[in-house]
Amino acid sequence: MTLTGPGGERATRVALDPAIRVLVVEDDPLAADAHRQYVERVPGFTVRGAAHSAAAARRALQRVRVDLLLLDLYLPDGHGLRLVRSLRAAGHSIDVIAVTSARDLAVVREGVSLGVVQYVLKPFTFATLRDRLVRYAEFRASAGEASGQEEVDRALAALRAPRPAALPKGMSGPTLEAVTRALREREGTATAAEAAAIAGISRITARRYLEHLVASGLAERAPRYGQVGRPELHYRWRVRPS
Repeated sequence: MTLTGPGGERATRVALDPAIRVLVVEDDPLAADAHRQYVERVPGFTVRGAAHSAAAARRALQRVRVDLLLLDLYLPDGHGLRLVRSLRAAGHSIDVIAVTSARDLAVVREGVSLGVVQYVLKPFTFATLRDRLVRYAEFRASAGEASGQEEVDRALAALRAPRPAALPKGMSGPTLEAVTRALREREGTATAAEAAAIAGISRITARRYLEHLVASGLAERAPRYGQVGRPELHYRWRVRPS
């Protein structure tokens, strides 16, 4: 497998490594499935399962080998960092990318002390998560004995993202989440007008967000022809085989 992005010696080295095994830990099944699809779109990564609670995550880690947790911090049976702390106490050295809507720097500092290697703030795009995963893969590929300070600095720099990828101009995360949920929870297909009614936005706005989901590979569209006039576009959430 090869990583997308600028090529070079480091990219080749990452490609030669086995796929990085990921466990998605997220209490919302819809969000968990979306995160799984995002991860599986990044070459070099494979999802070994999804858990909707800290207890389920512990059980999953007893059954399968995992390299990385994509961990939502707010779980129904406790804070995600409590799960990380218990894993460290049990001797688990698994890496963690934390997913959270919280902007509390105290939580971030605690996570860093527990070995959380990246934070992703909700809502986020596929491009944002892909950037974090690629940087993490580069960091893993650089593991080994460093010949000097420069190599140490370069390895640590791989984890640092200068800024998160932004949505296209004029689009907002909450509206994207509303349109995504409207489409995912819809049985069958939905038109822009139907998605707009569910999300509480205009048809034109809904269509723009639906087209963004299509361009991101998360939705499909197809025209339906009536008896007269132009065909109407119908959108469907793109379901990946499990």
